[in-house]
Amino acid sequence: MASFDFGQKVDPSMFEHLTGNGYQVNASNYVQQGWEMFREHVGEFIGFTLIILAVSIAGAKMEAFGSLLLSALAAPLYAGYSIAAFRIMTGQQLQFSDFFKGFNYFLPLFLAGLASGIIVSVGFFLLVIPGIYLAVGYMLTTFFIIDHRMEFWQAMETSRKIVTKQWLAIFIFALLLFVINLLGILALGVGILVTAPVTSCAAAIAYKEIVGLNSTEW
Repeated sequence: MASFDFGQKVDPSMFEHLTGNGYQVNASNYVQQGWEMFREHVGEFIGFTLIILAVSIAGAKMEAFGSLLLSALAAPLYAGYSIAAFRIMTGQQLQFSDFFKGFNYFLPLFLAGLASGIIVSVGFFLLVIPGIYLAVGYMLTTFFIIDHRMEFWQAMETSRKIVTKQWLAIFIFALLLFVINLLGILALGVGILVTAPVTSCAAAIAYKEIVGLNSTEW
């Protein structure tokens, strides 16, 4: 997929079994698997996380322009964790360059980040609860863009519809990931080098267990 392709429409009937029949969520198992994945590739994951932190620090020092730059780079950078996790889960060899393949999906990831950010912010501004619902509902958006080459709006809506079926369970899972990362930040900030990749891998594993992987190339 070229970086500035909008993505493609995907037959929604592919996901009717999830929106109709539901699915199981095993949050602790996803985190455990995420930890094992991180531990087996600790050097690559910490190295990439250091790059993300360096980009974030550099952007913060550039004030307004830095904020715009970070907004553009955030989604494809963080998508690198997902691509790495997908490759590991399918038994493919992980190359450090794989972490940067999120930029192959730059436009739909950027548009999804922008649109979901605006919509969730409006939801929080209005009544808070709609904001929380949507923030959790859009949790699988990045994975649909990467795995199905899906255009950003369909990815957002597909994620929301599937998550809604087991919203409370996914909310508890998202809350668990938040707490883990918060503990990483509180550990003098150094802990985030571990918690960021572990929680990102756990989220990718959750997508694979709930939806299943469609592609073998990312």
